[in-house]
Amino acid sequence: MAVAHIELKEALDTLKDTGVRITPQRHAILEYLINSMSHPTADDIYKALEGKFPNMSVATVYNNLRVFREVGLVKELTYGDASSRFDFVTTHHYHVICEQCGKIVDFHYPGLDEVEHLASHVTGFKISHHRMEIYGTCPDCASKEAH
Repeated sequence: MAVAHIELKEALDTLKDTGVRITPQRHAILEYLINSMSHPTADDIYKALEGKFPNMSVATVYNNLRVFREVGLVKELTYGDASSRFDFVTTHHYHVICEQCGKIVDFHYPGLDEVEHLASHVTGFKISHHRMEIYGTCPDCASKEAH
């Protein structure tokens, strides 16, 4: 079974466990988020699914994303003034962000989990989480600059 199928099944189980009804729209939005590597905006999701659900509105997408966020399935990424992007929560990962076009790419680096233990040890804080962003220029934008 592909990883995306397992993640979708676990996400649907989480919704059931928290008493959230699984509508065809919710199922489609979750599936789109799991399969999307681009950290889509609510608008991107709406545009991708409007053919399948002609009577679904952008507000429906936002409301469902809020539900998913509240049960911990989705993270809302806000960077500056760009509209929020949504990320299906998998393992801890970081984001590398292009300063030219705004593309966000996932970057896994398990070694950084130790940062929380160290921070806790040094400061006595009870650490809940951490966040790291790395900025630069993506290969597409870099090649445009080179020409």
